[in-house]
Amino acid sequence: MAKKNKTHETEVSVTEFINSYADNDQKKADSFKLVSLLSTWSGFEPKMWGPTIIGFGSYHYKYASGHEGDAPMLGFSPRKAEFSLYVYSPTADNEHLLEGFGKFKMGKACIYIKKLADIHIDVLEKMCRATIAYLEAHHECACRQK
Repeated sequence: MAKKNKTHETEVSVTEFINSYADNDQKKADSFKLVSLLSTWSGFEPKMWGPTIIGFGSYHYKYASGHEGDAPMLGFSPRKAEFSLYVYSPTADNEHLLEGFGKFKMGKACIYIKKLADIHIDVLEKMCRATIAYLEAHHECACRQK
């Protein structure tokens, strides 16, 4: 029996999630700003993915192992210690953009930032747009269904 992915789109309200989960006013303000920016750049409304990820759009992936599923094209989570940004695809353009991104840490699947003021929003936009272009070229995605 195939294992069900725990990160999938839900019907939970993004606004209610942010208001109940973000533990301070700055994190709430940054979360709502990210919702606005990522909605504009992706062309998709925010949806909750799993219990704590706010995602925009979706794409279908399939690994050589046979594991497959759906994931948001762009996303973030206002975690307690720092934001997790799911906006990066490993392309030459994105690697170059990291140099001027600001203060961050790179994880395996995400970028960690403390607050929006630590990064350059114009670089974040370029990174998001490059990631969307990469996903459009390499995966089945909702971007083709607009």
